[in-house]
Amino acid sequence: MIGRIRGILIEKTPGQALIECSGLGYEIDIPFTTFYNLPDIGQEVTLQTHFVVREDVQSLYGFASRLDRDLFRLLIKVNGVGPKLAAGILSGLDAHQFIHCIEGRDVKALVKLPGVGKKTAERLLIDMTDRIKQLEGQFTPAAEAAAGSPANEPKTSSNAHSPTDEAAEALIALGYKPQEAERAIAKIAEEGMTSETLIRLALRNMIPA
Repeated sequence: MIGRIRGILIEKTPGQALIECSGLGYEIDIPFTTFYNLPDIGQEVTLQTHFVVREDVQSLYGFASRLDRDLFRLLIKVNGVGPKLAAGILSGLDAHQFIHCIEGRDVKALVKLPGVGKKTAERLLIDMTDRIKQLEGQFTPAAEAAAGSPANEPKTSSNAHSPTDEAAEALIALGYKPQEAERAIAKIAEEGMTSETLIRLALRNMIPA
């Protein structure tokens, strides 16, 4: 099991990061909430990781915090929730927001996540209510405050595509329809916004806090 990786960030796109560690480049699938917190290209980064091995694929998932990683591990134990859907859930809601949804029995917020229908949302509420208790000690007021601190504000994107195009492509990759992605971006787009900011605000409008 690969549980943690520290190295130099070589590339980053919504959904994936390439990290060089000891001469090897690791392609790591990441939720958008982790992408928002990545440093600039060329800087050192540390991610908590989970290694998925299947007959046809091996994937390494990375997370900005241990809480996100541990929640991911609980999500993939839910019937019908695989790693891709779990990462999608953590792209629309960070760990603190997801826990609030479960504690508040907020089905409406869950079904707005791509790939989550009403039945899956109800299953999440049933299965995760007890499981999130395993995260006790990680989900604290101090940790919640830190999650919303300026240190966790989106970093500047270094990609050549326009921020609006990149944000729309990221939402489509997450599972939203092109029309939905374009409308969501158009509603909040302002000059000078980075793709990270556009993605975050668009998702916030799609998924009520």
